[in-house]
Amino acid sequence: MVRKKRGRANPSWGGFIIAIGVAATGCGPPPGDPNGNSWQRRGTSSDKPLGRQIAYLGDLHQPESVKYDSEQDVFFISNMVGFGSDRDGFGYIVQVSAADLSKSRIFAQSGNSGVIMDAPKGMAIHGDTLWICDIDKMRALHRKTGLSLATIDFSGHGAVLLNDVTIGDGGMYITDTGILMTPKGVTHPGGDRIFRVRNGVISVIAGGQALGRPNGIVWDEIGKRLVVASFDPFRSELYTVDSSGNRRLLAAGNGRFDGVEPLEGGRFMVASWNDSSVRLLGAGANRRIADKVMQPADIGYDTRRNRLAIPVGPLNQMQLWQLPDFP
Repeated sequence: MVRKKRGRANPSWGGFIIAIGVAATGCGPPPGDPNGNSWQRRGTSSDKPLGRQIAYLGDLHQPESVKYDSEQDVFFISNMVGFGSDRDGFGYIVQVSAADLSKSRIFAQSGNSGVIMDAPKGMAIHGDTLWICDIDKMRALHRKTGLSLATIDFSGHGAVLLNDVTIGDGGMYITDTGILMTPKGVTHPGGDRIFRVRNGVISVIAGGQALGRPNGIVWDEIGKRLVVASFDPFRSELYTVDSSGNRRLLAAGNGRFDGVEPLEGGRFMVASWNDSSVRLLGAGANRRIADKVMQPADIGYDTRRNRLAIPVGPLNQMQLWQLPDFP
């Protein structure tokens, strides 16, 4: 998540760059499922990606997360602009039509209309509120107007880097990856935790090195469970965690899992930095959905069209991949 720092994003620069009909080819590792768990392996060309890239949106600024709003049929894209731990007030959110990437606009920008954002990352929608992770704060915007609604400050709870958020089980759950993203690189001072906000009260449901630098998090409505993807640089894990902090392994990989989105049948789409891919994992599955994607971050899923949106920070793009009908 270390990206070159650029100047402040300015909507007056003009529109975003859109490319349609981009071909995506490549190959990757074969599936494996030792001991009942999925394990990410390096292998042969038999594991071609299940999806194909059909378009991308460019001229973004270190995009970190994509959230699909099914009611408005739009993607929200968070842009950090600088390093992920910089409190520089440069962050902004882009809104783009999921049906037509040429219809995009600056939805909310730090310094305008009372909005404050430093390095926005993972997002979740609850009612008309768009919740956004921002270093040690949770920002709330109205998902239709972009106006600022609230800020929850986690600094008093020792938050290091709030990275992703999900809504479920009567609360809001946020990962703290415990890393710093600075000009010197990514360091890990620790503080790996999963926070819960319920009835306005902040608590910690899990913490410690066993979480493996928790990154992506999602509430699996079908399984009624929290699912977390870890960003450990050498062994990444996809696991469930309950309100008492108990973990159960679903799948493992070569390192640096990022965003996660649920599918039916106990399977999940998981972004994987060390594999430069997005993978289908869980319930014995282990296949590449998208490949040759540099540092795929917090992915979004267009449920209407069965499309995967991948923020690619080093290229300042959001890639759009058409997915097959999964059995």
